[in-house]
Amino acid sequence: MTSPWIREPVVDDAPTLLYCVPHAGGGAAFFRPWRAALAPEVGLCPVVLPGRESRVRERPMTTVDQIVPPLAQAIRDHADRPYAILGHSMGAVVAYEVARRLSLTGREPSRLFVSGRRAPHLPARRAPRHDLPRDEFLPAVAALGGTPPEILRQPDLMGVFLPGLRADFTVNETYQPMPGPPLTCPVSALTGSTDPEVEVTEMRAWAQVTTGPYRLRVFPGGHFYLAGPPPEVADALRADLPVRS
Repeated sequence: MTSPWIREPVVDDAPTLLYCVPHAGGGAAFFRPWRAALAPEVGLCPVVLPGRESRVRERPMTTVDQIVPPLAQAIRDHADRPYAILGHSMGAVVAYEVARRLSLTGREPSRLFVSGRRAPHLPARRAPRHDLPRDEFLPAVAALGGTPPEILRQPDLMGVFLPGLRADFTVNETYQPMPGPPLTCPVSALTGSTDPEVEVTEMRAWAQVTTGPYRLRVFPGGHFYLAGPPPEVADALRADLPVRS
């Protein structure tokens, strides 16, 4: 079933699907190289949020509460086989809350991957950035390394890109966990060893969101350690996914 929320997998007959929720300002394009890296065992399904890429004319959403119901429904309608959900940075809390909502319908994912973001119940270690003036907000975004420099240097492009970017930072920085029981599915927490946004101890705390198995993996690199992805990241994803032929 087609949906504006989900890019279709290139490998139609892959035994498992992986829905990927991007970081603030990110889109399906970030995960494009992952398709070949994970094929043929995994069908990659990047998530496209309102205001991004093919949905650029839509108003960006600014809270997790707005995103989760329609995204969870889109995955529920689309997943015709075993599936997992992955979220990086802002996407980690969206993926987590989507997994919780799906679990209440009896369609819990086979695994949740959370990357580059502290556990939901931990307090922030830095002041919010989503409401900074433009001349302070853009350098803060650039310091993370995930936004192409050519976009940051072009005012016309930033005029299109900035509303969605601010919306994503608002989603991440105003998020509060929704009420409800913990997950029962396995959770894998992934992080870069030198990520300035999160410490390993904060990633370890994701173990508290599930009654199921938990695994922490630390890779070389900063906040965008997973770009590419490096072979060791792709190998870890394949190892943790419940691939059935």
